[in-house]
Amino acid sequence: MISTLNDIKAGLNIIHEGQPYTVMVANFVRMQQRKPVMQTKLKNLIDGKVLEITFKPGDKVEQADLSRSKVNFLYTDEQGSHFMDNESYEQFTLDKDIVEKKAKFLKEGAEVTVLNFNNKPVNIDLPIKMEFKVTSAPPGVKGNTAQGKVTKEVETETGMLLQAPLFIKENDIIKVNTDTGEYVERVSE
Repeated sequence: MISTLNDIKAGLNIIHEGQPYTVMVANFVRMQQRKPVMQTKLKNLIDGKVLEITFKPGDKVEQADLSRSKVNFLYTDEQGSHFMDNESYEQFTLDKDIVEKKAKFLKEGAEVTVLNFNNKPVNIDLPIKMEFKVTSAPPGVKGNTAQGKVTKEVETETGMLLQAPLFIKENDIIKVNTDTGEYVERVSE
């Protein structure tokens, strides 16, 4: 158990209402004529929702038992996204709604980090930058560069659509930021 007013800090993983959360912001607030409180922003590690919770003196929270391990993405079907542990070779499935926003970055064999809560996989973390092959890119039109930074929409091997510079062609390998979904750089031609 953790004493909330003294020990809660940003980055700490806790259990709130049976769910694992990470503390994004923790502010110790002392107002006149009132007891001090700890105002926090908590991010649910399973569904990504953010809560604002105020803890009072004497409140206790439990530290979350979390572990991370490397896994490979296999495929997605009606049941969800399937992964295989790199060490034990055990396969497991995460529901589509958990992986939904990250699915466009998942390609067969991609190595990602799985977050385990009580020894059960609950979510995945993607590398910050991943490489993708461009499968469709319209040709750049001469004269389009007069306006400065001009982009065109390209499609990657996973079906993701994003804006890239005019010089990107079909079959180029590009790096994409998985947090923003934006083009970073061309890896090869």
